Amino acid sequence: MLLTGAFHRSLDDKLRFAIPKPLRDAIGHPSNSVLYLAPGTEGSLALYTEDSFERMAGRLEQGSPTGRDVRAFSRLFYAQVQRVDIDKQGRVRLPADLARLAAVQKEIVLVGVRDHLEIWDRTRWEEYLSETQPHYDELAENAFTGRTIPDSMTARKELPAKQQSHVDARPVQPR
Repeated sequence: MLLTGAFHRSLDDKLRFAIPKPLRDAIGHPSNSVLYLAPGTEGSLALYTEDSFERMAGRLEQGSPTGRDVRAFSRLFYAQVQRVDIDKQGRVRLPADLARLAAVQKEIVLVGVRDHLEIWDRTRWEEYLSETQPHYDELAENAFTGRTIPDSMTARKELPAKQQSHVDARPVQPR
């Protein structure tokens, strides 16, 4: 299963959105109707199939169980993960607490990221793209060589005070 692309969607009054047919086909819907919704990075949410969630959990198990970052991340992550179902129309409902965590409004973007989907508030996704896209070549080079670029090159700009309340309310997740 290889998930790719970016798809703009709207949330209905019940915080539901439709997963596009190409993505539903890739994740095996309707036979795989159970997904796991988790806090993501950079203010996104991550949506995993059961198989991809188990693989991700296996990678986390490789870390030292006595390592402070591993313990802290595991607590924050697993405490907030929720099992969600895809209904017969291919829709998923975002739990309200996870929607608040990601400051998701009415318009979202589903982003295919290899083995999972990311759910972004549309405005936050556009800001991320404008800040990160200029570094595409450097990111590509470093991704394939194992190097990292300084956080200052991809650091998020300060948000206006009214948006900071959403960001400040999110738990800090270790890198």
